[in-house]
Amino acid sequence: MHMRIAVTGSTGLIGKALLSHLHDNGHDTVALVRRTPQSASEIQWNPSQGVLNTSDLEGINAVVHLAGAGIGDKRWTDSYKKEILESRTKSTALLAARLAELQQPPSVFLSGSAIGIYGPRGSEELGEDASHGNTFLADVCEQWESAASPATAAGIRTAFLRTGIVLSPKGGALKKQLPLFKLGAGGKFGNGKQWQSWISITDEVRAIAHLLTSTLAGPVNLTAPIPVTNAEFTKTLAKVLHKPAFMAIPPIGPKLLLGSELADALLFTGQRVVPNALLADGFRFSHSTLEEALCNLLLP
Repeated sequence: MHMRIAVTGSTGLIGKALLSHLHDNGHDTVALVRRTPQSASEIQWNPSQGVLNTSDLEGINAVVHLAGAGIGDKRWTDSYKKEILESRTKSTALLAARLAELQQPPSVFLSGSAIGIYGPRGSEELGEDASHGNTFLADVCEQWESAASPATAAGIRTAFLRTGIVLSPKGGALKKQLPLFKLGAGGKFGNGKQWQSWISITDEVRAIAHLLTSTLAGPVNLTAPIPVTNAEFTKTLAKVLHKPAFMAIPPIGPKLLLGSELADALLFTGQRVVPNALLADGFRFSHSTLEEALCNLLLP
C-alpha cells in the first residue's frame, strides 16, 4: 500500500536508514526540517518555538517521529538534561496537536521512545506491560510518551517506539566500540552482568515499517528477541571480529569521562527487554541472535 509518510529526525542514524527503506518500498517521504526547505519533500518546523503549519501536513498518511537531542552526545549537565527532555516533549506535543487539527488526520503516528523507560532492572524480563523506572531517562520517556496524548485523543492510532540499543557500524554504540575491538582492546564494562537489549538497524527500520500498517497501538518494544549480557555482547563482538577481548573496563574511567549518571545509564546498568507486542503481531526478525546481526552488519 503506497503511503505518504512524514519523518522527523531524518538525518539521524535511524531516520536515514528508514527513509531509504521507505523509498525502496515505493513510499513518498516528507522530512520535517528546521532549516529552509530545499524541495517539496521537506516541511519546515521549529519545535522549540512551536512553529509548524497544519496545512503543510494535509495529505500525510503516517508520521514517524524520531527527533530528539542525543542521549550520549554530551555530558549530562543540568542544561543538557533539559535539552534532552524538551527536544522530545515539545516536538511531540507540537506534532500531536497539529495532527489533531487536520481535516483528514494520518492513520498512524509512530512516536519515538526508549527502553530506558523501564529503568535498570537486573535480569528481570520486561515486556511492554512492565512498570516504569524512576531514573532521569525513565522520566524523560514517560513525559515524551504522554506528550503525544492529543493525537491519541483525536483517534489517531499512536504507537510508542521503545527502542533498544540500535546496532549499526554507521553510528551509535557499536561505531564507538569498533575501533577498540578491532585493536583487540575491547572488553566488558564493569562485571559485564548488565543486560543489553539490542536490535539491528535492519530490524529497527523493518519493525517501524511493519507498524505503519499494523493495528498495534501503545508501547512497542523495538528490541531483538534474544537480549544478552554485556559480557556476552563483548565475547560475541570479539568472536565475529576474530579478536581477543580480555579487558574489563572499570567504572572509574567512563565515569570521569562522561559523568557518573550518564556512564551508569549507558554502560553499567541495563534492561532485559523482550519484543512481546511485535512477536504477537507476527513480525519476523531478520536477525534474532546477536551473532547473526553482527556478522551481517560487519562482515563483507
